[in-house]
Amino acid sequence: MTTAPASASETTAEPKNALDRYFEITRRGSTLGTEIRGGLVTFVTMAYIVILNPIILSGVTDVEGNSLAFSAIGAATALSAAVMTILFGLISRLPFAFAAGLGINAFVAFSVAGEVTWPEAMALVVINGLIIVLLAATGLRKMIFDAVPIQLKIAITVGIGLFIAFIGFVNSGFVTSGDNPPVELGVHGSVATVPTLLFVLTLLTIGVLVALKVKGGILIGLVGGTVAAVIIEAIWKIGPMFGPEGVNPAAGG
Repeated sequence: MTTAPASASETTAEPKNALDRYFEITRRGSTLGTEIRGGLVTFVTMAYIVILNPIILSGVTDVEGNSLAFSAIGAATALSAAVMTILFGLISRLPFAFAAGLGINAFVAFSVAGEVTWPEAMALVVINGLIIVLLAATGLRKMIFDAVPIQLKIAITVGIGLFIAFIGFVNSGFVTSGDNPPVELGVHGSVATVPTLLFVLTLLTIGVLVALKVKGGILIGLVGGTVAAVIIEAIWKIGPMFGPEGVNPAAGG
């Protein structure tokens, strides 16, 4: 996370304790409370990858018909994110979080796995990572990045954002897959479902809290929506989407 610049008196204040001194929290114009809230918000907004990554990779078989275990992928995704985030924080002393990125997982699952075995596909991912490290260490990565037109950089950012937003729309039932058209609004053309209503209310709550500049507004909205979802599930037993048409009738679709 990033924090707004503080005044000169704040940036020159003495560290409050060893933790503050090591991570230079006060010197950066931040506070321990701000960093904790930022960390929680970052975790909640990134945690979806622990579920989404296994869904993408375990749902595809390789050229030999083998598939990856959902639980194993989930554990590996969570473990790698935790280890890299902790190491980066302890070594660089900067508040950045790392996790598996969207894009390469879909490419590996839908374009690579059908041509090779899963071990071979994972080896290609390792090679890809080593090449990126080499490019970063030699400065070539920055040269390539600077050579890309700003319009293309913006387009890539927007494309990734739309991809993540589309995943949220699908998971909320706001849009579903169909035959003609391939994507339709809501469940069987209707957005009048309990999950969709909860999604809209949570999104509106977060938007209002952010507009009012409430500290931790995103976190409050996400936690509130999660608690509401748990209560609704306990009352109506909506459950996941299932059945002959892939939709739970209890969801209101």
